[in-house]
Amino acid sequence: MQMSPSDLTVTVIIPNWNGALWLPGCLEGLMNQYYQDFKVMMVDNNSEDESLALVQQKYPFVEIYCCPKNIGFSAAVNIGIKKSKSKYVALLNTDTRPQANWLASLVELMDRSSLDVGALASKMLNMEKPELIDNAGDFLCWQGAAIKRGHGKPTNTFKQIEEVFSPCAGAVLYRRSFLEKIGGFDERFFAYLEDVDLGLRGRLAGYHYLFVPFAEIYHHGHGSGLTRSRYVRLITRNRLLLFIKNIPLRLLLKHAGQIFYGQIYFFIAYRRPLSSFLGYLSLLPIIPGAIRERFLIIKENKMPLSEIDQMLLGEMSEPPLVSLLVKKYREWRGQADSNKPPT
Repeated sequence: MQMSPSDLTVTVIIPNWNGALWLPGCLEGLMNQYYQDFKVMMVDNNSEDESLALVQQKYPFVEIYCCPKNIGFSAAVNIGIKKSKSKYVALLNTDTRPQANWLASLVELMDRSSLDVGALASKMLNMEKPELIDNAGDFLCWQGAAIKRGHGKPTNTFKQIEEVFSPCAGAVLYRRSFLEKIGGFDERFFAYLEDVDLGLRGRLAGYHYLFVPFAEIYHHGHGSGLTRSRYVRLITRNRLLLFIKNIPLRLLLKHAGQIFYGQIYFFIAYRRPLSSFLGYLSLLPIIPGAIRERFLIIKENKMPLSEIDQMLLGEMSEPPLVSLLVKKYREWRGQADSNKPPT
């Protein structure tokens, strides 16, 4: 592994917040890569655990940047992108363990791909059940849900290099030129769906993304996640922000029913009405800025409306709303019955 030259091909950026439990597996996986023309940069979001001491003592090759507070995934990654100078930028979540050929597979394909390929998606496997896929690229549906492609399917499926809607930022390789053209991650998202937003903006600007089946990486998922209430607030807000920013008005009107259905569905599914309400409330002050950016995105759009329409899925992978209501009712009845005093 190279440590300092400015002409390195890849910078691997790891945004970290209280990820001490997972960092050893992630960093040792990077130390064992076949491909060595890279450096590692960790951007720490004011962790309260022993993350910094662990990395400083055991992994001195890691370049560390410390944030004075938790500024979120998007802002932390943008700091790393700005401070790096490499041709390519890889992102890794702390709760990942890359296999030895992970980076080599990504760089080899990116080197021979056309410049309109802005990013490459890894084959993310379930760390606890490695015989199953966790993520092979992301989809977006009109209800606002991001869907993990291949989630729960056998590892030996998805063997071909193929185009995906968007890569998951938990393990991805970006062209620097792509990030500079699109403008990096939108820091208003803080966390969750920021990678889908970046992917959608890139698609509208004429870029494409490929899935690389040989770039395998194990992923735990939510290894250093926020509280459930904070998650619901952020994801509720970000679903609507994603549409407000990026989708042409004619398509918003056409799919208004599906978008509204998605809001009702997740309001019920999360069972956190106050958190959902606070999510909607937090959207209000950022709408003016999102609309201003929307005009620029739509102005630069290179896709016909029909292609944008077909690019998003018509249905979620979740059970229907009626089934969800029945399930929640049965859970409520079961909980109510368990609270009754014995007769």
